[in-house]
Amino acid sequence: MGVILQADGLNKTFRLSKKQQKLQRTKDKYIKAVDELSFEAHEGEIFGLLGPNGAGKTTTLRMLATLIKADEGDAIIDGASIRTQPEIVRSKIGFLTSELKLEDFFTPNYLFDFFAKLHHIDPEATMHRKNELFAKFGIDQFAEVKVANLSTGMKQKASLVISIVHDPNIIIFDEPTNGLDVLTAKVVTDFLLELKMQGKTIIVSTHIFSLVEKLCDRVGIIIDGNMALCDTLASIIVDKPLEDVFFDVYAQKAGELV
Repeated sequence: MGVILQADGLNKTFRLSKKQQKLQRTKDKYIKAVDELSFEAHEGEIFGLLGPNGAGKTTTLRMLATLIKADEGDAIIDGASIRTQPEIVRSKIGFLTSELKLEDFFTPNYLFDFFAKLHHIDPEATMHRKNELFAKFGIDQFAEVKVANLSTGMKQKASLVISIVHDPNIIIFDEPTNGLDVLTAKVVTDFLLELKMQGKTIIVSTHIFSLVEKLCDRVGIIIDGNMALCDTLASIIVDKPLEDVFFDVYAQKAGELV
């Protein structure tokens, strides 16, 4: 399988407000969220970005999705640069985050059609894809219910199908099962495996070891914005469970900072 995503030396620094400085008990005016991060993902695989909260996972995925600009470094996604060709990148990917908030006033039916038009999908193809995805996730029964009145799980399902309305080959999911009940989480994880079987490339960030072990072909462990370990899952867990490997790496990283 060829490399379809190549991230090289990504860096991102944020300025801290006085309130943030106080909450984090620091006098530093800036925090480096991602530090010289490099990794690659291959066609038709699920790549897991594993790390604790605040490790830089979400910032990394937002840079890849061109929602925020990298201070330094670049990533080439299916031949397009996130720095110089963000419009092309956005046409090639689907991006879902648990922080994506659909407008409460609109219905899943309206939002799906709206985003399909943004991607220049013709009405017939839109209807076919909507019927397929709505039926798969049980959204068809709630197609005309305003988002404000949907359950948390149904909102997540609606967000998911809207993020892939254009049937992208590269799908980026930030914490795909975050806040979901076990039944909805299983629907989402099963769908990710189905997408992989279709030849899609999927990048997921998570802090859940079992999710990585169930889904991922390769995994990168990110700690304090650095890629601490990146390899195939099979190679990483050859001697011990993923959780044990992670805490070994975490302890080693903490020791380097002392």
